[in-house]
Amino acid sequence: MIGAVFLVLIVTMTKLAGGGAQLKVGFYDETCPNFESIVGGVIRDVAATNPNISPALLRLHFHDCFVHGCDGSILVDNGAASERHAFGHQGVGGFEVIERAKAEVEAVCPGVVSCADIVALAAREAVVLTNGASYEVETGRRDGAVSNLTLADDMPDIDDSIQTLKDKFLNKGLSNKDLVLLSGNY
Repeated sequence: MIGAVFLVLIVTMTKLAGGGAQLKVGFYDETCPNFESIVGGVIRDVAATNPNISPALLRLHFHDCFVHGCDGSILVDNGAASERHAFGHQGVGGFEVIERAKAEVEAVCPGVVSCADIVALAAREAVVLTNGASYEVETGRRDGAVSNLTLADDMPDIDDSIQTLKDKFLNKGLSNKDLVLLSGNY
């Protein structure tokens, strides 16, 4: 059941991908063919000792996507003004896992794979680890260069009214159904 919920969340988040990138399955087939197995190995390794990593990685992906599209901007740490320090991102984790996966990918394919794609693939691995369905991840995202905590002001908040939540989701191109799916399982 949890895996099915994760899959619904991931499918909904793909609506937020944005960024104008031409995403496709197999984007790194020529430039970094082991990318997916490297990231998957890191996620499985961490999950062996941390059973909470799957929901953390999925939440990280959602928070990244909701703010400025799935651009990895939540990973950028440029001090106290970084997006990751926004009030709406309190409790978001998994950064160290993404950093580890990025380091292992960089050791094999330096300067090729975006952090945004690593976050997206890590979310898929999170779904698989919870006995959810595996699915192909379209890659080719470009990392964002802007990370500012004020950009995260529109994150859904537990104290938001239903109308405020509807407005926040509508502003991101998401429906009321998306709101119910994401909020009910968040």
